[in-house]
Amino acid sequence: MTYKAMYKSELARAAGVSLHTFATWLIPYNRTLQQMGVGKRAKMLPPVAVRFICETFVIELEQL
Repeated sequence: MTYKAMYKSELARAAGVSLHTFATWLIPYNRTLQQMGVGKRAKMLPPVAVRFICETFVIELEQL
């Protein structure tokens, strides 16, 4: 699957949780995400981070 840049709110919706809950899920992974170029306050996630999050939390994204 090819991943594209996405907003955190889009991923939260795909996971079926609120943005607040999604942000809480990401806390243990902040260091890893920072190494991928994602700042703590970033709203948009690069494709590499989207892939990591989807694989970590088993989030299925719709095929385009």
